[in-house]
Amino acid sequence: MDKSINTFKELEDICKKNNKQIYEVIQKYEAELAETTEKDIRLLVKKSLDAMKESIKNGLQSKEMSISGMCGDDCDRLQKKYQKEGAIFGKTFEKITTYALATIEENLRMGKIAACPTAGSCAIVPSVLVGVSEDLDIQEEDQINALITAGTIGRIISNKVALAGAVAGCQAECGVASAMAAGALTQMRGGSIPQILNAVALAMKNLLGLTCDPVCGLVEIPCVKRNPFLAIHAVTASELALAGVESKIPLDEVIDALEQTGKLMSPMLKESSQAGLATTKTALNLKEKLFK
Repeated sequence: MDKSINTFKELEDICKKNNKQIYEVIQKYEAELAETTEKDIRLLVKKSLDAMKESIKNGLQSKEMSISGMCGDDCDRLQKKYQKEGAIFGKTFEKITTYALATIEENLRMGKIAACPTAGSCAIVPSVLVGVSEDLDIQEEDQINALITAGTIGRIISNKVALAGAVAGCQAECGVASAMAAGALTQMRGGSIPQILNAVALAMKNLLGLTCDPVCGLVEIPCVKRNPFLAIHAVTASELALAGVESKIPLDEVIDALEQTGKLMSPMLKESSQAGLATTKTALNLKEKLFK
């Protein structure tokens, strides 16, 4: 690879020039960067994929509460609901939402997860990728391809914006995770490169300004429930992109807007727990009770 890939326009141009898919370009790029083989890069990605599947499996089987006692049994509740009455949107919706809760609750228990791109947003990409792959019978090699693409999306965004709630709010964590999942899903479903990038743009621009206001300073409320919500958000973006719906604002410009929004956002809404949900009456009562 004769140059670094720092923008989505550069990525699209290189793919077009070489008539390659995103994952093909990136696994070669990463192999050259790390002075290793493409096979070794794929093995590393498979390790992350396996960790995602393990966290889903463990999370589905546990009702152990977090140390705070505030979260940990919502996945069990949702599974019981679906056993009695299926989701209005069908089995894939059930898998994505339960897998998302299973993964993020496993994170609260200090279980093994893949931060994708962060611990607080760790459930969005796995729930979409694994849930859809199971229902559409997508093979492991294609799942690895999709995860490479998801990682590429996160890396390019991180060139402009640090993926941390303390820097740019939850738009830079759960927001970016949703965009990553949207791109990966679109690829798995046979979308073109423009469709993949449009899915990312559609997901990202509809989450600009998402605050990080954790109750009691813990990655629990509203973080846990935010994961299944934004997993479904990613699916919506993919559906629109595959239908030919385009973002009128180019993806790189959407990321510019993400960076600007993060800078303009009050520090009180960036993981400080000094505003928003964290300072509601109920949240302050929970904090007093927890740390008394």
